[in-house]
Amino acid sequence: MLYVPGCNRRYLEKAKSLNVDSVILDLGDPILIDAKEMSRDNVVDFLNQDCYGKREVVVRVNDFDSPWGSDDIKAVAHLNPDAVLFPNVESREHVERAINELDKAGGQDVPIMVMIESPIAVLHAEEIASASDRIQCMILATSDLISQLHARSTQSRVAILHSLSTVILAARAYGHAVVDGIHSNLKDTDSFEYACRMGRDMGFDGKSLVHPDQLPYANDAYTPKAEEIEHAQAVITALAEANASGRGTVVVNDRLVEHHHVRAAERLLRLNELIMELNHD
Repeated sequence: MLYVPGCNRRYLEKAKSLNVDSVILDLGDPILIDAKEMSRDNVVDFLNQDCYGKREVVVRVNDFDSPWGSDDIKAVAHLNPDAVLFPNVESREHVERAINELDKAGGQDVPIMVMIESPIAVLHAEEIASASDRIQCMILATSDLISQLHARSTQSRVAILHSLSTVILAARAYGHAVVDGIHSNLKDTDSFEYACRMGRDMGFDGKSLVHPDQLPYANDAYTPKAEEIEHAQAVITALAEANASGRGTVVVNDRLVEHHHVRAAERLLRLNELIMELNHD
C-alpha cells in the first residue's frame, strides 16, 4: 500500500503505472496546512478519472477534530473509493463516528480502514476490530507508535513486536486484513527488506510504503514463491487422496498435513492468482 500525497499531481499521476496493489491518496498529516484544500481538489479530480485500473484506491482523510476532516469525507464519500482510511482510531466510538460521518456524506456502501498509531489504540485493538464489519483493514502507523512509546527504531523492531502481534490477533479474530507500517529510512534497504519478511512471517497481509523505490522489496517478500505454490498444490492433492482412502492426515515434504493446512494452501493459491491478475493490468 503506497501513500501518495494529494498535494503532488505528478506523484498522483505516476501511481497509475506503479506495480502496487493499493494507492492511499493522502490528505492527512504529511500535507502542509496551506496545501490541504488543494490536495482535496486533486484527489477528487483523480477519483473522478477512475484511472488506477485494478489497483485499490483508498483515501486517507484528516482527523475529525481538525478543520478539514469533515470536509474531506463529504468531498470523497460519494465518489466511491474502495475505502476511506481514518487516522488516530482509538476506540469503538471512533469507528462508529467514522461510519456515521461517512454514511451522512453519501458513502453508505464504502468500507473503512482504520489506523492504529498510539499505545491506547493497540490496547483497544480488539474493541476496535470488533466494532464493525465495515472495517476492511487495520493499518499500523509504526513510526507514530515508536515515538509515543519513547522507543527507538531498530532492525529487530523489538520495541513494537508485542504491539504488532496484538493488532494482528485482533484483526484475524474479527476477519479483517492487517497491514504493517511504513519504514521511514529510505536509504536503509537492508532493514526495510528485513521488516517486510518479518511482517510476512508474523502474518501481515502487506506493507505500507512511502516511496516507489521500496516497492520491489515489499512485492518480493509478500509474493508467493514457486516452491510455495508447488507445496500448496501438493498439500491439497495429498490430503484429498488421504481422505479418500480413510486417513485424516498425510505427510507432505516431511511435514504432517491436516485440514487447516489445506485452508492455508488454498488462501496462498488464491493470493497468487490475484497478484497475477493485477500484474496483467
